[in-house]
Amino acid sequence: MDYVSLGKGGPKVSAIGLGMWQAGGKAWGADVSDDDCVAAMHRAHELGVTLIDTAEGYGAGHSEEVVGRAVREIGRDNVFVATKVAGSHLRPEYVPRACDASLKRLGISEIDLYQIHFPDPWDQQPLKETMRALERLWIEGKVRHLGVSNFAVRDLEEARAALSRTDIVEDQVYYSLLHRTVEAELVPYCKREGIALLAWSPLDKGLLTGKFAPGRKPEDEVRSGGKSFRDGNLAEIGRLVAVLRAVGGKLGKTPGQVALNWLTRQPGTVVPIPGAKRPGQVEENAGAAGWGLTDDEMRVVSEASTSLNLDLF
Repeated sequence: MDYVSLGKGGPKVSAIGLGMWQAGGKAWGADVSDDDCVAAMHRAHELGVTLIDTAEGYGAGHSEEVVGRAVREIGRDNVFVATKVAGSHLRPEYVPRACDASLKRLGISEIDLYQIHFPDPWDQQPLKETMRALERLWIEGKVRHLGVSNFAVRDLEEARAALSRTDIVEDQVYYSLLHRTVEAELVPYCKREGIALLAWSPLDKGLLTGKFAPGRKPEDEVRSGGKSFRDGNLAEIGRLVAVLRAVGGKLGKTPGQVALNWLTRQPGTVVPIPGAKRPGQVEENAGAAGWGLTDDEMRVVSEASTSLNLDLF
């Protein structure tokens, strides 16, 4: 496993992380179980994966409870725990209560990375007040590092300006070969400012693994009915998967591993955090580290990505 720093001189984490949204319940399928998710986290530890990402919003805190169980079994010092305060809890009086609840569910005394899950579009709470509340948690020692999720450059700049004693080390955003809009502004900004990007849904809900095709679609709550899973889009995505399979075949790698490695080679620091329900999925995802696509292979994959004609309206 390779390791990278979050932020300028920030904490070292594995180059491939593990997202645990699926541990929040049955939204990702009837085959999801707490025991399998815990076993996946154990396997991640064995393979050198240190970063585990969860949120209070995943299953109303259930994911944090499952992650907490795994952390107790694996050992606190072996896991870099990242979680998120929900967008509905961004009032300054709510933030410390949300943090304490997450700490209790996780069974830890300090959160390694505490992130705002997304800017709140309804309450219109001033971001500077939320950030100051988060900084107080950092001063009190309840949080080691601050981050955000789903923030555009303008949001990042406002959030950072409200901090006086620490800085944001990462921004967790939707980034994959099928979703590259962050490359226009966010990726160059974060590279310049030394802020890491955590890429959520880096395999686009499994689409980049080649698992799905017209007539072979997922039935779980999260993915069923999704625009990307329309037959026409699946056929288009199949063209990209074919390129990933061809590139990976020469390297002994799967399409998903190629897609994840492509992300790790983007400008700045990009850490994919694919989800996993079972140990076998963790093994495949972790296999995306420890090697690198060549410049020519990067070009071939990038061009295949940009050539797609998807209808997501």
